[in-house]
Amino acid sequence: MSTGNLTINLKGIAANWAALNALSADTVQTGAVVKADGYGLDSGPIVRALYHAGARQFFVAAAEEASAIRRELGDSVSINIFSGHMRGDTEMIHDLHLTPMLNSFNQLTRHLEALPGHSFGIQLDTGMNRLGMEPSEWEAVRDTVVPLKPNLLMSHLACADDPAHPMNRQQLDLFKTMTDGLGLKRSLSATGGVFLGPDYHFDITRPGIGLYGGAPFSEANHVVHLSLPVIQIRDLTAGETVGYGNSWTAKVPSRIATVASGYADGLIRAMSNQGNLWADKTSCPIAGRVSMDMIGVDITLLDHDPESLDILSPYQTIDDLADMAGTIGYEILTSLGMRYARRYVSQ
Repeated sequence: MSTGNLTINLKGIAANWAALNALSADTVQTGAVVKADGYGLDSGPIVRALYHAGARQFFVAAAEEASAIRRELGDSVSINIFSGHMRGDTEMIHDLHLTPMLNSFNQLTRHLEALPGHSFGIQLDTGMNRLGMEPSEWEAVRDTVVPLKPNLLMSHLACADDPAHPMNRQQLDLFKTMTDGLGLKRSLSATGGVFLGPDYHFDITRPGIGLYGGAPFSEANHVVHLSLPVIQIRDLTAGETVGYGNSWTAKVPSRIATVASGYADGLIRAMSNQGNLWADKTSCPIAGRVSMDMIGVDITLLDHDPESLDILSPYQTIDDLADMAGTIGYEILTSLGMRYARRYVSQ
């Protein structure tokens, strides 16, 4: 087999959800963010596992992402759309019973005119300047909107992965100013916000990356394992080079394995000469540039010729790999390509 094997542990994802759920009070509902096709891991099996764990509120980025969830779980769950009610989404929002998080006066008008009586939420901008109504816009429509009983008022924290950052308290205070006393359900926290404590939990939390084993959930279960087959092994003398641009030179006689994966499979070029692969507990450095379909790996220290090498394993998480490549675990996870043979386990 010439493609890598990507194993996704559904039991680990469910356990991560349960652990995050346990960090808030029983009165707080824990949702699940499954946008980008379940962070690149296929939302279908993931939402089934999360549903059995107890999740009933799901969040996606766009209306198109909701169809797979509705197909898997039927009408037994709520599906909320971060991008709101975009032009052309009306039929899908209606037919799939979706709840758009309306981000502007224009979206509010579109939704109320196209789907009067249909559920909706409101997203508020508390300082991230990405999505949501700003305080002045919300003030202008609040008295009209509140009697319509939106399902949820939400905002998003910009710096929750840094608990000491003053922006967290600033956003919390503004969110409370904008929503206190309205008698509506509220949501402010994704994974990072869950760890900021009860003041940030409100009625619904929205863990995302923590479900899939990423920071800042340091105690998360490892849920992805990626093993890459070795295509060929060769011996180099000191002074020989590996890969495009001669960017890696053997300082001593070396043994190089070429594995079947590359930036076309989500192993980004920034890993060149930076990352490692693993043979059981032994680290093997990447040698040379990551190319489209292949990566050179220095296996000189191994006492055997491996048939495969691991790039994601209990010894190297998505965040470990991201640190080596100068990026974040989100990018590593959501970039994993479709050429991998995917296997879903519950163990």
